[in-house]
Amino acid sequence: MEANNQLSILKNLKSDFPASIVVFLVAVPLCLGIALASGAPLFSGIIAGIVGGIVVGSLSGSPLGVSGPAAGLAVIVLTAIQDLGAFEIFLLAVVIAGIIQFILGVLQAGIIGYYFPSSVIKGMLAGIGVIIFLKQIPHAFGYDKDYEGSFAFNQPDGHNTISELWHMFEAVTPGAIVVTTVSLFILILWEQKFMKKFTLTKFIQGPLVAVIVGIILSISFAGTSLALAPEHLVAIPVADSLSGFFSQFTFPDFSQIANPKVYTVAMTLAVVASLETLLCLEATDKLDPLKRVSPANKELRAQGIGNLVSGLIGGLPVTQVIVRSSTNIQSGGKTKMSAILHGFILLFCAMAIPFILNMIPLACLAAILFVVGYKLAKPVLFKQMYRQGWSSFVPFMVTILGIVFTDLLVGIGIGMVVAIMYILYNNYKIPFLFEKDEHLPAVDTIRLELSEDVTFLNKANIQRALNEIPADTTVIIDASKTINMDVDVVEIIEDFMIHAKTLNIDVQLIERKRKGKSVSQAKVFQDVLKQYRREVLDRKEVLN
Repeated sequence: MEANNQLSILKNLKSDFPASIVVFLVAVPLCLGIALASGAPLFSGIIAGIVGGIVVGSLSGSPLGVSGPAAGLAVIVLTAIQDLGAFEIFLLAVVIAGIIQFILGVLQAGIIGYYFPSSVIKGMLAGIGVIIFLKQIPHAFGYDKDYEGSFAFNQPDGHNTISELWHMFEAVTPGAIVVTTVSLFILILWEQKFMKKFTLTKFIQGPLVAVIVGIILSISFAGTSLALAPEHLVAIPVADSLSGFFSQFTFPDFSQIANPKVYTVAMTLAVVASLETLLCLEATDKLDPLKRVSPANKELRAQGIGNLVSGLIGGLPVTQVIVRSSTNIQSGGKTKMSAILHGFILLFCAMAIPFILNMIPLACLAAILFVVGYKLAKPVLFKQMYRQGWSSFVPFMVTILGIVFTDLLVGIGIGMVVAIMYILYNNYKIPFLFEKDEHLPAVDTIRLELSEDVTFLNKANIQRALNEIPADTTVIIDASKTINMDVDVVEIIEDFMIHAKTLNIDVQLIERKRKGKSVSQAKVFQDVLKQYRREVLDRKEVLN
């Protein structure tokens, strides 16, 4: 079944290779920005990007997911490095976290990702789209105080996502605005239908053209009033030689293997990274035009090996990340080869031509991310969710607002709470089918049809319905479809059956079939009630 989930890698290279270049262009500033925010060496972010592409991409069963350093882990990493006292000790925690993740995959823990409602997953995608758009506006104007890849509302520069939009006017760079405008024009032009007719546009993606033009503009602006400063450009570490390149790799301090703090950090990283990966995996599958379903447990094992390797050679922890994954999908990627190739391109460029990467204006990359953000949060998505009703639309909107005004995982958590509240409310509201106006007082026979799952949350409604039944009537309680019923509800029905005799109410219970045999529902109620009373007596004996 897993093999059928994949398209041929070789046959889709013409789609995957151009997509890998675009993913690579987006990944470079994100890797560097997240490393900066994590208080780690800048090159550790590049290492994580390379490992996420080559190692995780090769082992993953996700056809379109792209892994790398995650913004959601930046605060955890920053705090962990400070608490452990050295980056080398932190790397040991990353190695152990990878082992824990692999074990979670073996234990089939990937099923957790399937428990998140679709409304929350779609809210996550739209929320990330909104936050990408808002975070890139300052970079488009040449205000680069906050690092690339930041998703948190409160920023390291003391501002937040909203206030940054005002502070950026303090340092507007005209050259950056020109680069952004030209880049956006190219990107929008490349999306037009008439452009698809040209052979060139099928092999060369619009973002690559935008980056090349951005570099040319940056060079031509030198010495003029439009000149871009170094902080407006990508800043990847440059090694003098091949040996200098490999000297940037760092190795974990295994002498701290008995340090309990290392295991605390490792467990935290493993749990948070696994959760973020599973959420992104689910979201990426929803974006996949072919609607393929990725094996979650295999993904956890791949991520575990990826973190093991990343930690061993000096990289940040990796997860599957939605920005790169959605960029991959929007750029026409078809198989996981695009993720693998982006890792190799990142390795080659970091090793051989970092000086060329350092010519790329951040404003140009901001234009690319504008398009990515817009496609994730298209207005049509909001209309679709609204048409589905409040039970989908409210968790969707709450998730978006939570992500924008807190951070990714907190926003998803808030959305989940609201979604669960709606589920509980609907369960509380509809425990049975009973039309009051239809049955009372016009007819002598009243039918109460219980739902599949009747819990203690339904006690009040069921009790109210039974209290409204008049004397001298017949009541049919249909529990033929009920699978689970709490003893609280059983007690209410048993008490009603006793009290009904005094009101001349004839109570009939529909039989339920179990494994081909017809079993009296009354007998089921009585058995459950006996068990309940037995447990009460047992507890009293223990207390005495």
